[in-house]
Amino acid sequence: MKFSLPQESGDKMFIDQVEIYVKAGNGGHGAVAFRREKYVPAGGPAGGDGGKGGDVIFKVDPGIRTLMDFRYKKKHVAQNGENGGNKKMSGKKGEDLIVKVPPGTIVRDKETGKIIADLTKPFEKKIIARGGKGGRGNQHFATSTRQAPRFSEGGLPGEERRLILELKLLADVGLLGFPNVGKSTLLAAVTKAKPKIADYHFTTLIPNLGVVEWKDGNSFVMADIPGLIEGAHKGAGLGHQFLRHIERTKLLIHVLDVSGIEGRNPVEDFKIINQELVNYNEKLSKRKQIVALNKIDLVLKEEQIHVTKNKLEEMGYEVYLISAATRKGIEPLIDRVIELLEEIGEVPSIFEEEEIIEDIYTLEEDKKMIVRKKNNQYIVEGSDLEKLINSVNFEDLDSIRYFQRMLRNKGIIDELEKKGIQDGDIVKILDIEFEYYK
Repeated sequence: MKFSLPQESGDKMFIDQVEIYVKAGNGGHGAVAFRREKYVPAGGPAGGDGGKGGDVIFKVDPGIRTLMDFRYKKKHVAQNGENGGNKKMSGKKGEDLIVKVPPGTIVRDKETGKIIADLTKPFEKKIIARGGKGGRGNQHFATSTRQAPRFSEGGLPGEERRLILELKLLADVGLLGFPNVGKSTLLAAVTKAKPKIADYHFTTLIPNLGVVEWKDGNSFVMADIPGLIEGAHKGAGLGHQFLRHIERTKLLIHVLDVSGIEGRNPVEDFKIINQELVNYNEKLSKRKQIVALNKIDLVLKEEQIHVTKNKLEEMGYEVYLISAATRKGIEPLIDRVIELLEEIGEVPSIFEEEEIIEDIYTLEEDKKMIVRKKNNQYIVEGSDLEKLINSVNFEDLDSIRYFQRMLRNKGIIDELEKKGIQDGDIVKILDIEFEYYK
């Protein structure tokens, strides 16, 4: 029988992976201005600098549990910096855009797939896209031979990215097991969480979190992971979607239905789920794991419990007999969980093998320019070119000379000559075409 799984639970939807677009503010352009006051002799250039564009900053908000808001708002743009003014007045800096995310948010660059940020601590901040630098006003380009420059510098564009946000729950203990084995019931029995519980498969559509407040002030966070089925690591059922949520747990409690009322073999179920863990992430499969044989109150033959318990213990696992519905056996189970969490301490990150980009925005990336030939036309490309073109006043000879010198300094002229450019050939930089003459 096939189930059509609803996407919503009540009036809330759990969104654990979304794609969004972020754009930092552009830097303001530098101004071209001159002092013209009556009593200021030889006032000279007085163009102010452009303001820096605002950054896009992600901030962890402990009050947010899902990525729901990003389902409706997928574009996040910071404010541009203002252009420079006269009298050497600098433009105002663009305001930073603060984007709130839930704890456990992984931020990936969609294009490269690399992790940009792993946001876990409450109120932690991370700059995801840096605003463009403001351009310099013409006051900076005055020299002894060029006392009235009629050009300024353009502001740099703000960084823009397409991102994949992925939510990984922050839980100390994760509950593993097939659907309908009693994980939600166990969570409800030991925490104040109120997961929806019913007697049919796939009832849990979102990973529920609860805080276990135990003896002597001990507490920990427990997560009920939605049921896995065979083939989950390949995307079957709901398992693939939620396997990622147990990647942060220190301890796994594998809940098995020992009653046999559904005709399943708990030992075989145990092996299948653990193979799914190995297939999904071998490092994750090595997390400490104990077993809770649930629904002992429904078992008709007690021998059935002991046979299952002995087989699992022979495999090297600690086994606890419980009835989540009646709370029988829960106290020794949680007592042992507290002991194990203290013994385990901190666990290594699952993401050790992945490169965390500490400095997202690097000037070196902006300086990369390439020259290519297409249909007898030479095309110059690079992210720094917009700033260079914006700095040119093509009606001013000094400005054109500055432009040519910058092209030479950046190695563009040398690269054009290596590719065989001749006098009269067309060079295209952004949307502007030039005829080349040596």
